[in-house]
Amino acid sequence: MAKIIYGVHGTGHGHAVRALTIARHLAGLGHEFRFVSHGTGADILRREFPVEDCPNPETPIHGHRVALAAAIYSNLAVRSRSRTYINRLLQLIERFQPDVALSDYEYFVPLAARRAGVPCLSVDHQHVITACRHPVPWTQFPGYLSTAWAVKTFFSRASDFLVISFFQPPVLPGVRAKILPPLLRRTVIERQPRNGEHVVAYQGYTTFRRFLPLLRAIPSPVAVYGFDREGIDGNLHFKKNSETGFLDDLSSCRYVVCGGSHTLISEALYYGKPVISFPIQGAFEQFLNAFYLERLGYGQYYTGFNPHPEIIPAFEAKLADFGRNLGRKNFCGNPDIFSLVEQFIRTKKLTY
Repeated sequence: MAKIIYGVHGTGHGHAVRALTIARHLAGLGHEFRFVSHGTGADILRREFPVEDCPNPETPIHGHRVALAAAIYSNLAVRSRSRTYINRLLQLIERFQPDVALSDYEYFVPLAARRAGVPCLSVDHQHVITACRHPVPWTQFPGYLSTAWAVKTFFSRASDFLVISFFQPPVLPGVRAKILPPLLRRTVIERQPRNGEHVVAYQGYTTFRRFLPLLRAIPSPVAVYGFDREGIDGNLHFKKNSETGFLDDLSSCRYVVCGGSHTLISEALYYGKPVISFPIQGAFEQFLNAFYLERLGYGQYYTGFNPHPEIIPAFEAKLADFGRNLGRKNFCGNPDIFSLVEQFIRTKKLTY
């Protein structure tokens, strides 16, 4: 069986949850893992696998907006010690002797793997930005170009690319990437969706001031996650984060109100739940998710900090249309993703 070193971007939960889903499947087949991550990702992964702590450039969020100065500082601080971190990973590679490397938007593992001659497969969502051409509004072009530059410059040193996305535009000619539907954790797939009376709202970062007043305009009970509090306030039922409780609510709700997280949007779409998305300002990947959500008829997005309550009845009037569009699509790519990752482990390359 193979030995695999796996670099995982540690900001938020999405990267670690995706990597853990792949690792659990492959570990069940006898493969051995050493993870490289930081922050929240490292905390999640080390519950089940050995983890080497290694920082990565981060994107701090404050007030539902990318904190640009802090993001630049984080990038420079990490890259100033690149040689130290790469040497540390080269020593790990020497000790562990991996057959292949995997990366989920992690900076250092692909660089170290390339130096050590270890084939590296990138499995993430962010490379959909550079693998395809997107018809985004001209107002978003500065963010599009700067994000594409960052993805190409800092996170594109793997030898092959497997892109996970609920939207799948054609891959650009000459780009070594394959796009498949979302990768879902087992606990999501185990639940059968049903239609309840409540709405689910989730924000993983500090949000804008008008978010809660908007939720109060919803004429249904709202299960609110991400605010680290419990209790009932009118139609809002604040709940502590819990995988079991959250997925029970998600699989049985009417629709979802959230940011622009690809993981959460994908899980909602898998259950057939329309989404109102408020992408974080300055985070182009989140905007792109929200843009395709609306373009494909799965929901709607809003970019301002002062949404009017009238958007709720307008959105709810379209729920049947959103539901019909969702019913025509496949939002689970697990079998094909597992098969292609196993192929890469065997052959050290993807077939495009």
